[in-house]
Amino acid sequence: MDRSKVFEIRIRGDLACFTRPEFSVERVSYDVITPSAARAVLEAILWKPAIRWEVTRIWLLKPIRFTQFRRNEVNSRAATRTVAAAMQSGDSLGYFADEDRAQRNTIALRDVDYAVEAHFILTARKGPGDNVAKFEDMFARRLTNGQHHYQPYLGCREFPASVEPYTGSPLPLTESRPLGMMLHDVAYGSTNSAVFFPAILRQGEIVVPPWQAPAGGGTE
Repeated sequence: MDRSKVFEIRIRGDLACFTRPEFSVERVSYDVITPSAARAVLEAILWKPAIRWEVTRIWLLKPIRFTQFRRNEVNSRAATRTVAAAMQSGDSLGYFADEDRAQRNTIALRDVDYAVEAHFILTARKGPGDNVAKFEDMFARRLTNGQHHYQPYLGCREFPASVEPYTGSPLPLTESRPLGMMLHDVAYGSTNSAVFFPAILRQGEIVVPPWQAPAGGGTE
């Protein structure tokens, strides 16, 4: 069998920002965690080339609350080729963040608490010794012990997440309403493309459709 058992994980934190891509300048968060952001949290606990996480359900455990503040951000990005050339030659990039800084508004979430249902599947990159039971044990042990490859975060790296097994308490909220089109994940390939789905909150639960990457794309 190439698919793991279902895991239920609780993810919470003081601040979160799951940025909506239609806002190019200012950061405006979706109302709840996106499947791709939840996947990133799971990968912080256990990531291997041999597995791919798939999020199937998201439960809302606390009311949706927004907060607004301003953050310092830089305007430009360093090109990978430019950085690689500077590292090879030893020359300075001549970049000064103070000269490229701008204040931007952020509409984020506060006091967030979610439960996520997910499983992983084995990918074509699995090795001869890789199997589902091996990775199930690794993930369960790391989750219980609070271990991770890097600090899990809630959309932005400055918003750390607390992650633990979900035991069924607290119960999901009873709120129901449409949330509009939500980012499912990004299909990486010769051209990267975002995949969206109509998110609906029913009695505190969002059912995430199965991942179907566009032709020529994938999340690996």
